[in-house]
Amino acid sequence: MSSVRRRAWGSIIPALTVLAGALFAASASTARGTDLRDTGRTRITELITAEQRRTLGERARYDRLRKDVDGLSRAAGRADARVNRAQGDADRLAARAGMTPVGGEGVRVVLDDAPRAAQDAPPTGATPDDLVVHQADVQAVVNALWAGGAHGMQIMDQRVIGTSAVRCVGNTLILQGVVYSPPFRITAVGDPGRLRAALDASPAISVYQRYVRAYGLGWSVHRLRRVTLPAYTGNVTMKHATVPPDAGDDAAGGRPPE
Repeated sequence: MSSVRRRAWGSIIPALTVLAGALFAASASTARGTDLRDTGRTRITELITAEQRRTLGERARYDRLRKDVDGLSRAAGRADARVNRAQGDADRLAARAGMTPVGGEGVRVVLDDAPRAAQDAPPTGATPDDLVVHQADVQAVVNALWAGGAHGMQIMDQRVIGTSAVRCVGNTLILQGVVYSPPFRITAVGDPGRLRAALDASPAISVYQRYVRAYGLGWSVHRLRRVTLPAYTGNVTMKHATVPPDAGDDAAGGRPPE
């Protein structure tokens, strides 16, 4: 019996030694301040924030260099008649192309995700995609405002033109290299009555408003008596364009109809 007992203790003692070593190691790691929780999301957030700061810095540097180039071009124009004529043509078209600030009456549309409570406990029949603003929703507002005769438009703090691309990743908006979180603000200069009428007439926006009523997504339209939009500072690579006969339609679509 004693030999059996000794063999049992002989097999248990190594296991207890390994367990004690693991506990001591965990204790030492905690004492050094190691975060035992998953920090992956924190690292991703910090990376996004750092990239946003870098992008804003690069955009400011681009704006400075562009002003320097414009100054050099105008200086050259004074010495070269062809450059002077080309600069004059560019100046005349700048306002229509969105390259100068624009001001006047207008509207501001705000889109937002459903409240956090609804996302944590989705209503019956709702999916996570039903509770957030999508790229097509932002594009539907942009299309409607252009169709309503907007003289200029801005998304968040950036001026946009007809060729500006609206991109969403998850529930964030990416515009010219900058990432934005909801609520998304779209501001347009133009006749407020015509702009509102165009929003009301958009089939894609009417579908979005069903989700507003059903799941609490954010939607508001405010009249602005005076607003000034900055000049567009992004790149323009388009060489030729024509206006299609259905330019006022919601070609980009929106949420699928129910």
